[in-house]
Amino acid sequence: MRTAVFVDADREQCSLLAKAERRALNWLVRRIPSKIGSDHLTLTGFLALFLAGVFYYCSKSDPVLLHVVNACLTINWFGDSLDGTLARYRNKQRPRYGFYVDHIIDAFGTLFLFSGLALSGYMSKEVASALLIAYFMLAINVYLATYTLGKFQLSFGKLSPTELRLLLGIGNIALLYHPRVHLLGQSYLLYDVGGVTAIGVISCVLIASTIRNTKTLYGLERI
Repeated sequence: MRTAVFVDADREQCSLLAKAERRALNWLVRRIPSKIGSDHLTLTGFLALFLAGVFYYCSKSDPVLLHVVNACLTINWFGDSLDGTLARYRNKQRPRYGFYVDHIIDAFGTLFLFSGLALSGYMSKEVASALLIAYFMLAINVYLATYTLGKFQLSFGKLSPTELRLLLGIGNIALLYHPRVHLLGQSYLLYDVGGVTAIGVISCVLIASTIRNTKTLYGLERI
């Protein structure tokens, strides 16, 4: 097994809440007890996302549980955003281990989240499946670009996982009052409309990013 020095990719994040989030994380990381490590936070974030999926499913019979989903999303933000910050703050970074574990756990957590949403009845299984595929395709593109270009893109435009959690939380509150919307004389699930919109946006971002990365790599490795 090779043991050459690993060069971590540059992190790029220009989202709407990036500056405020960075200040909050820097404040929180100084107050985390020494007995709590990055792995604890990573596991906390994963469990929170798993429970968010469970409570999405349970909210089918009791919509008030959507508030619990929002609480789980908040805890997920805490664990998922702070694990790397804590490692850097304590100078205990494990870039390869951290990158792999963090993102493979995110993949499983996202799968559980969307599964719960599909089973809740608030979003049709077809839209949830298509949205999950679109999300995974975008994630694959990001990870490939991280390996080939040495740049880890954490946000697209003004949106990052933090803003997406916030939008999902707002959507959950809206579900309590308007689970369906009327468009062009037809009634649709609110989250089906939001999901189809998200699929369209993700698809456009994915295509644009793929073209840009391909052109960049072609320019770097002309024959």
